[in-house]
Amino acid sequence: MSKKLDFMLGMLFAVATVVFIILFLSNDMFFNWAFERHHNILSWYVRPLFIIPMVIFAFKKSFTGIFASIFALFTSMFWFPVPTTSSSQVLSFLAFEMEYLKGVWTAPKIIISLAVPLFFIILITAAWKRNWKWLLGIIIGAAVLKFIWSIAFGGEAGMSILKPALTGLIVCIGGLYCFLKKHKRTNKI
Repeated sequence: MSKKLDFMLGMLFAVATVVFIILFLSNDMFFNWAFERHHNILSWYVRPLFIIPMVIFAFKKSFTGIFASIFALFTSMFWFPVPTTSSSQVLSFLAFEMEYLKGVWTAPKIIISLAVPLFFIILITAAWKRNWKWLLGIIIGAAVLKFIWSIAFGGEAGMSILKPALTGLIVCIGGLYCFLKKHKRTNKI
């Protein structure tokens, strides 16, 4: 794929992500529909896994791959069917998240929420520059901060993200380790 086409397709996915976020936050019917499916904790396990292709595509300098991965990460919250049952902790945490997203957007809340795009920028930059130590630190730091944020703002219900967050962290580190090991091996040949 040419660099120009890659950039154009990447920007198409970037715009689609922004449109999704705006629609998600502004359309109550879509918001509620998506959150019903987000009660399925499979989406909690799948979402962090998109960090792996995002990093690999940043390593390969593919805008299409990077922004398609980000689009998939955001939309994966509603890929799974509505669960028949959910734990009380999951229900409580998602009620908190819904209120957080639909509540009043104060300056501190906006600043805290800017951590998400900042995470993507730093993560992609580290992979683009092939700084593996920085990348590892960012991934671990983001998982720790997500967990701290969940507990600090969601209370005990925030504990419900511990298992999916740790699983995602371990799989991301393992997946990126395998990619790096394979890349180093093929470059030596």
